[in-house]
Amino acid sequence: MNQMKMSITKPAVKWFINELDLKEQDSIRFFARYGGFGGVHKGFSLALEKTEPNNPGAEVTEEGIHFFVEESDLWYFNDMNFHIKYSRKIDEIEYIIE
Repeated sequence: MNQMKMSITKPAVKWFINELDLKEQDSIRFFARYGGFGGVHKGFSLALEKTEPNNPGAEVTEEGIHFFVEESDLWYFNDMNFHIKYSRKIDEIEYIIE
């Protein structure tokens, strides 16, 4: 199994800090949830929560903020890489799984 690579752009980090009122040392977990649209697996979508990591399978720290996916949620990404970026055009975060 390949090790999933995770990345986040600086504008995306700033968006998360502003939108979620994050402070240095905060952690954001990305995980698969049942329901929603636009996911890799039909019937599942990507969700996030502010929480501490337990057993991260992929992680990246930018501007003092720790972004991660738990080992137990790696199945959702199908051994693909996970990139998080900010779109100025729609003023939203975009998730790229490839």
